[in-house]
Amino acid sequence: MNTEHLLIMRFSALGDVAMTVPVVYSLASQYPNLRITMLSKPFARPFFENIAPNVGFMAADIKKEYHGVRGLNALYRRLAAKNFTAVADFHSVLRSDYLRMRFNFDHYRVESIDKHRSGKSKLIAEHNKELIQQPTSFQNYADVLEKLGYPVKLEFNSLFPPEGGNLRLLSDKIGDKRPFQQWIGIAPFAAHEGKMYPLPLMKNVIRMLVNKHPSCRVFLFGGGNEEMKLLDDISSESKQIINASRLMNGLQQELILMSHLDVMVSMDSANMHLASLVNTQVVSIWGSTHPFAGFMGWNQSMDNVVQADLPCRPCSIYGNKPCLRGDWACMHNISPEVVVEHIERILQTK
Repeated sequence: MNTEHLLIMRFSALGDVAMTVPVVYSLASQYPNLRITMLSKPFARPFFENIAPNVGFMAADIKKEYHGVRGLNALYRRLAAKNFTAVADFHSVLRSDYLRMRFNFDHYRVESIDKHRSGKSKLIAEHNKELIQQPTSFQNYADVLEKLGYPVKLEFNSLFPPEGGNLRLLSDKIGDKRPFQQWIGIAPFAAHEGKMYPLPLMKNVIRMLVNKHPSCRVFLFGGGNEEMKLLDDISSESKQIINASRLMNGLQQELILMSHLDVMVSMDSANMHLASLVNTQVVSIWGSTHPFAGFMGWNQSMDNVVQADLPCRPCSIYGNKPCLRGDWACMHNISPEVVVEHIERILQTK
């Protein structure tokens, strides 16, 4: 009898793909005889390379190598040659819909994600808003597997063993963590203005932490040329502040460093999810978006969420809409002192 072989498709942004990891890990550990192939963008390989013996990774650059209908047809032929017995579409966008159509036409067992758009629309409605917790992405992914006959109990702790990743694989400038030190991560950027805590306020948060903890090290995370320049500027204020992204060589190294942090401070962004995957507590700051939309980091606590109580919040699921008030009060009304207070609560438990 042939081994069952499941294809899971999820492209999209870094944070969305990161949220598949606890689900794929749970599936792999609870169905050890099931072969699983994760299809995603090339950047996601470190998430899945060593997650479980029965999980493989397949990279597909759908914007270049497999662009357009011709490219998707080529990708489908490559996938069909793998003899999958079932297909789970964790994405359900135009590209994955097309691939799913091809699989359906050839009589594969195929199921796709329910994004609960109706509930999310009510969550961000300008009038008669319904502030109700929506199913998380983790649960939505698990529901697809259940429809295919693979119910899972979500169980995941970290991509690394309890002691964290190997710091010796990082730059010498990172070094070893000393027992008396607090290692604090700060990821100050987000894709949209509605999700980003104002940089002048975040600088105040960093200054307060450095003054309060003379032995601490603050590691800054970000990407892109402009962001890197801003991080260099912030790190120039003190030897305690390190632009970690300047020293990292790829996603795997960032995950290693994050696994040794006492706390990560992040927006509703990919870095919240990266830290979550290595069992690091996150103080997450939310503006136009809201944890009730279902995108909270894995195993993160609502106690560590920082958000302003405004009747217009949330106004966006992804943070990409203009501010209805025009002043982004949802972020500007959060004081640095409140953010630091949340950070201190975590540090005091270490």
